[in-house]
Amino acid sequence: MKPKILTTLKTYHRQEFIDDLMAGVTVAMVALPLSLAIAIASGAGPEKGLVTAIVAGFLISFLGGSRVQIGGPTGAFIVVVFGVIAEYGYDGLVLATFMAGLIMLAAGYLRAGNLVAYVPEPVINGFTIGIGIIIATSQIKDLLGLSVANVPAEFIAKVEVLWGARASLSFPTLGIGLATMVVIIGLRRLAPRFPGLIVAVGLASAVVALTALPVDTIFSRFGALPSTLPMPAFPEISLARVVELLPSALVIAFLASIESLLSAMVADRMIGGRHRPNAEVLAQGFANIGSALFGGLPATGAIARTATNVRAGGKTPVAGIVHALTILLIMMLAAPLAGYLAMPALAGLLILTAWNMSEPHKWRGYMQQRSSDQVLLLLTMALTVFADLTVAIGVGVSIGLALRLRRHNAGMEKDWEAPDR
Repeated sequence: MKPKILTTLKTYHRQEFIDDLMAGVTVAMVALPLSLAIAIASGAGPEKGLVTAIVAGFLISFLGGSRVQIGGPTGAFIVVVFGVIAEYGYDGLVLATFMAGLIMLAAGYLRAGNLVAYVPEPVINGFTIGIGIIIATSQIKDLLGLSVANVPAEFIAKVEVLWGARASLSFPTLGIGLATMVVIIGLRRLAPRFPGLIVAVGLASAVVALTALPVDTIFSRFGALPSTLPMPAFPEISLARVVELLPSALVIAFLASIESLLSAMVADRMIGGRHRPNAEVLAQGFANIGSALFGGLPATGAIARTATNVRAGGKTPVAGIVHALTILLIMMLAAPLAGYLAMPALAGLLILTAWNMSEPHKWRGYMQQRSSDQVLLLLTMALTVFADLTVAIGVGVSIGLALRLRRHNAGMEKDWEAPDR
């Protein structure tokens, strides 16, 4: 359970530091607009995304079990966070995040990190696609500039409200959002290593500022961003509140553990390495506790940012630390500039993030799987979208494990022979 940084620093040299420095700054340029957009989509203030990227991102790299893992707020948490804030308030989210961190610490010390292998893959794919659908739907209001006071959390009600507001479509807003998406896609194809997210969002926002288009920005909606981290403080804890928030804390802990370990496994394949799962779960626990103390959001390892780190040349956890410190420096020196970022540009960014989360290049493979796995994937996806993430995970994992046990027993019966008595 020893952090990976202790291993890598034994042989650390100047060239590795240069590689980590360049990669860390590159990832920070990708993480900055994503962190702001994810926080806003979650129903929180944009500054919460920056706090999470800084505090949790630092702790995940400093204490984690992967050489190249990058942590922070991720799209997978948008659905959970939005629901918790809507039902229990932001202070409820902070306490649930703190509790989730404690749960992950216990899981790490009990060496439960290896249990991720037992979560059925169709369940993971199903709720990931479902979350992608919910994220994309939640961004339609800002992409189209619709005049809607409150967008319901429930999927069907949300679609009805958005459809009812279709007459308020703003073509300048839609143009900025679509232009941002086109630039992001173009830069990804032409220059995969280039931090195209910040460039695309920055260019679109500059157009809005210079032409005075009637388009919402972070400043017009949320006011000025702070230029310093808040002082840490413990959330208010009571027995009744803990019992009330325990289901949400368990879901946050489950999602953070699953996504971070999946991200670490993807990184292993990219660098030919091997992460330490229990150290990674422990790091996620400390990171979520740290984020909660500073009033941030739940955090986990981010697959897209981790892959960006690898492609940018990151070699050790120092790259992740540089990424967190770079965002802190930007927050301290350039917070007013972030206020100019256009809301439809961030919405377009999140819609593309949701599309990438669903991994459309794998859909053909899903259709070639056994029918029981297809049904499990579709069931988990439908429950995620139309019911609740907690229900989707619980039902999906239960049915998936039952199917695995049935196949195992069927295999045993096939090979079984009557004993000679």
